[in-house]
Amino acid sequence: MATLQLVAVPDNLKSRRFCRGDFVPLWPDALWKIEEGVVRTLTWGDEGNLIGLGYWGPGEIIGQPLSRLNPYQIECLTPVKVNLIPSAQWPQELDRILYYLHQMEELHSLLQTQRTDERLLNFLRWLAKKFGCPVEEGTLINLRLTHLEMSDVIGTTRVSVTRMMTKLEREGMILRPRRHCVVLK
Repeated sequence: MATLQLVAVPDNLKSRRFCRGDFVPLWPDALWKIEEGVVRTLTWGDEGNLIGLGYWGPGEIIGQPLSRLNPYQIECLTPVKVNLIPSAQWPQELDRILYYLHQMEELHSLLQTQRTDERLLNFLRWLAKKFGCPVEEGTLINLRLTHLEMSDVIGTTRVSVTRMMTKLEREGMILRPRRHCVVLK
C-alpha cells in the first residue's frame, strides 16, 4: 500500500475559483468541496483514449485521494468555486465521500449495457437525475457537454453520439431547444 505524503497547502489556495476548461489542482492529502459549478473527473486508457469517470456538482467532494488512477484529472465544465478540505477534516465529510463512491458505482452500472444507444440514454437519465431541472416538457439538462465528452463516458465515438442524439430527438425521447441543452422527456 502506498504511503500518503502530506503536503502543506498555502492558505491562499483553500478557496478557489476556476473557469470552464481549467483543471482543479490535485494534492494527495486534500479534497475539494464544490460550492458552485460542475466538473468532470477523467483519466486515459492505455491507448491514450480519454475516459470520463463522472460528473460532480455543488455540495459534492472531489480530489486525488478518491482515486488510485494515474493519470487522474478534474476538469471544470462551468465556472467553479471549490473549498479545500484538509485530511484532518475528512471524518466530518464521510457522508459526502461515501456519496462520491455511490455515484461512481451507479454511473458504472448504468454504462454496462451492451447497446451504445442504451448507454447514452442511461447516461442522459443519470445526468437528468443529478443535474436536471423540471420543465413543462420533461427534465432540462443544462450542461454544456459536447458529443465528444459524452462519447468519452459511454465508450463510443463522437460521430455515434451525434447519430444517436439525432435519433433520440427524432423519436421524441429528447428535445434540444438550444445548443448544449437537452430536455429528457
